[in-house]
Formats: sequence, structure tokens, C-alpha cells
Amino acid sequence: MNRTLILVALVLLAFGAWGLPMVASDYVVRLLIMVCINIVLVGSMCLANGFTGVFSLGQVGFVAIGAYVSGILSLSLADKASYLPDLPVLLGQLQMGTLSATIVAGIVCAVIAAIVGLPLMRLSGHHVSVATMGFMIIVNVVIINADSFTRGARTFTGVPTDTTLPWAVGWAVVSIFLLARLIYSPIGLALRSVREDVIAAQAVGLPVLWTRLLAFSFGAFFAGVGGSLYGHYLGSFSAQTFFFPLMVSLITMLVLGGMSSLSGVVTGVIVVTALSEILRNLERGVHLGPVSVPPLFGASQVVLGLLFILVMIYRPRGLFEDREISSLFKFRK
Repeated sequence: MNRTLILVALVLLAFGAWGLPMVASDYVVRLLIMVCINIVLVGSMCLANGFTGVFSLGQVGFVAIGAYVSGILSLSLADKASYLPDLPVLLGQLQMGTLSATIVAGIVCAVIAAIVGLPLMRLSGHHVSVATMGFMIIVNVVIINADSFTRGARTFTGVPTDTTLPWAVGWAVVSIFLLARLIYSPIGLALRSVREDVIAAQAVGLPVLWTRLLAFSFGAFFAGVGGSLYGHYLGSFSAQTFFFPLMVSLITMLVLGGMSSLSGVVTGVIVVTALSEILRNLERGVHLGPVSVPPLFGASQVVLGLLFILVMIYRPRGLFEDREISSLFKFRK
């Protein structure tokens, strides 16, 4: 029965993603694309942060790497010759499609995460949070100084804008499906064991470092994929696109929905995105007949900040905590 529901949901999603752009406004379509991209990005954070207890603040660094790697690989040869004349010959003469560039970007992020994670995943608590945030800052500095590859602090432009609604929906479904298959498997049980009690996990023979490293690298793969989707959605971006504001936004979505729940991931993304858009419109001022509300500049940041504080006080584990919509995410018979 559950598998039938999943199949019906996937068919409806496919038809909706294909047909909605024909009837909906460009604003609605773009909003839905961003929701799907954020589901991929927040899902990538959920794996390590929610299921291993390692609260990483460096995921946006992998998002940046994914965007730039995919951008360089998919840039046209003419644009490479114009914008990046100092690229190595191999990269300068190579142009990949969006799908292959996205997969390569995810693999590059996973490899970097495996290397960086070897020392970082030995840490716990606030130490690993600070260390991973340092990784994000290092990535930002490298991007700004690697002028031959990234154009430095200037805008990296010319990236094909291939992230359409069907493309974004497809990747969101694939990422949630694969994350769910990992989380609700024996490997996922090991991840949660490490999160709950490191000493007990070691006592029964679980390799804590390699378990954490697996989650960190797998999450980095999807962060790179999400970065590629974001880059191909924007078409032009810079190092500042992938820095603290994006990190705060993604963490708000993750914490609001629940770090230990894929259902919470989807809910957190939808709620924060919807609230942000509503409040952004309020910032411009509202006129309802005789009633006129003046522009409320900064309302979105203030309200979302208050919401974050209230969730931390009254629902510190998020709206869903560790619960799931089992028929959609646990794949039981």
C-alpha cells in the first residue's frame, strides 16, 4: 500500500513539474525551484547534523565548491577563452553537459569532505562546529584568490541556466529517496547509535570516525549537487553568494523542521520559504483598501529570527523532532 502511495505521489509530482510552468506565473515557478534546491541542500545538512550529532557549519563551503566546479565544467569554450584564459589546457578545452557536471561536482565535494573530515570528524560538540565553519571561510578565501579558476571576487557568469522546475523536482526526489534509504538502513542505525552514545557505540565495535566520515562525505555530495543546481539556476554568482547569509538561512530551515527528520526537512524548507516571501512583500508596504501599512524594512529577518528563538525555546528538536511520515520516507511494506 505504501509503495502504491509513493508511486502515485511521484507520478503527480512529475506531471505537476512538467505542466505547472505552462499555467503558473514565472514568480511561482522560480519560488518552487528554490524550494526544491533548498530541500537538496537542507537534506544534505540533515544527514551529518541530525543523525550523527556532528553539527557542521561548513556545508555552505561544499555548496560553493559544487557551484564553481559545475560552472567551470559546463561553461562554453568561448566563455572560457574570454573569462578564464588562464585555465589549464584540459579544463579550457572541456565542456560537459549539466547532468554530468552536476554529478562530477558532487563527487569532487565528497572526495574533499573525506579528506577534510579525517581530522574534523574526530572532534565533537562546539569544537567541530567552529572547525567546519573555518572550512567554509577557507573555501571563500580560496575562491576569491583563485582568480584563474573563479574570476576571484568578480562575478562568475555565463553558466547555463538549465535548472528548470522538472530538473529541480527530480533532484529533490532523488536526494530525499537516497538519504531515506541510507538513514533507515543498518548504516543509519549505526549513525544514530554514534549520535546517542559514542562510548556505547565504540563498546559494541562501531567505528565512530568512519561512521561520521561516511555521513559527512555523503552529505557533501548532495551539497555539491545542490550548489550545482543553484549555480545553474542563477547563471551568475560570486563568492559572497555562498557565505554566512546562506548558511544562516539553511540552518534555520533545518532546525525549524527538525534535524532528525526528513519530513521535518521538507516542512522547514516550505515554511521558511513561504514566510520569507510573505514578509518580503510586507517590506515593500501593503495597501488594503483604506488601510495602508508602510514599508517594514528588515521585517523578514526580524520575524524569522524571533521564530528561530521561539522554536529553540519551546521545540528545541524542531517541529517534527525525529518523527517521519513513514509511508513516504521509511518505505515499509
